[in-house]
Amino acid sequence: MSNACYRIESNQPLMGRLLPPSAFVRLYGDRAMAIALAVKGVLDPTRYEVRVVHVPTGKVVFRTGKMGGPPPVGQVPDLE
Repeated sequence: MSNACYRIESNQPLMGRLLPPSAFVRLYGDRAMAIALAVKGVLDPTRYEVRVVHVPTGKVVFRTGKMGGPPPVGQVPDLE
């Protein structure tokens, strides 16, 4: 069974200057790595929504941009 359970999503095309497009279509096993790549995935993460989703539960564990900041306290499951 794979530990890759985090997906990066956005309302805009994801394209990082230092990252290949394949970085944004794969699943990640490390939540921190997925979040770091998500933030670097858009030119301005404050203007575009970028999310990291825990695939098994469908919960958004990180969000930035138009929706602003991470989900409210109590809505992020302890996935570690």
